[in-house]
Amino acid sequence: MLPVHQIQTSAADTLKKFRRLQGKQKIQFLWDYYKLPLAGLCIAVSLAAYSIYGHMTHKDTVLYTALVNVAAGEELMHNLTTAFLEAAGTDPSKNTCQLYTGLYLTDDPGSAYHAYTYASRMKILAAINARQIDLVLMDQEAFDAFSQNGYLYETNLFISEHTPLYETLEPYFAENTVILEDNASAAIYHAQTETQVMGIDLSASPVIQKAGFSGTVYLGILKNTAHKETVLEFLQYLYD
Repeated sequence: MLPVHQIQTSAADTLKKFRRLQGKQKIQFLWDYYKLPLAGLCIAVSLAAYSIYGHMTHKDTVLYTALVNVAAGEELMHNLTTAFLEAAGTDPSKNTCQLYTGLYLTDDPGSAYHAYTYASRMKILAAINARQIDLVLMDQEAFDAFSQNGYLYETNLFISEHTPLYETLEPYFAENTVILEDNASAAIYHAQTETQVMGIDLSASPVIQKAGFSGTVYLGILKNTAHKETVLEFLQYLYD
């Protein structure tokens, strides 16, 4: 380490040299001597600003909905997210509904969407395991797949019986086949199945009717949903 008087002398010489410089020479001098501390300061300021911005703009996800084999226009996407939050009295500036789109499941090799099936299946499984799908809106083929694989809650058990919501939705309960047990590794496949209420036919929902789908859209509730109360509010919203 240099003695104090040498450090002071060096600093004084540097200051004298700086004072003799003109215009752009001073800027270049500052850059040559202080670019590393300045770069460090800029990085620190950027990280602090990013942290503050993230904290101020953070939103809590109150509902995860997946659209499988169903394409949604801007109006429907708005109605399934922001419009629902507003109807539920939940502040959209602090909360959000996550909507998964572009997901396709099909066993038909001739389907235009068959190439997307593997990627969609991996994304769906990852989201289910992370408890980041609460609801799924789907066509008949996807409804069959979700039901058979045991991903869905029995709708009539999820909604308390003898409640206004149950009475509203009961006419639209949709049954499907659930595989209880099978011998997938055996040469001759055999499965024990049961028919259960696995979803809701949304044909009578005003929100879905506005979207103008040509086929039936079904709603299923994931067995491991982490937002049961919000799901119930959403079901009520769909039929208000």
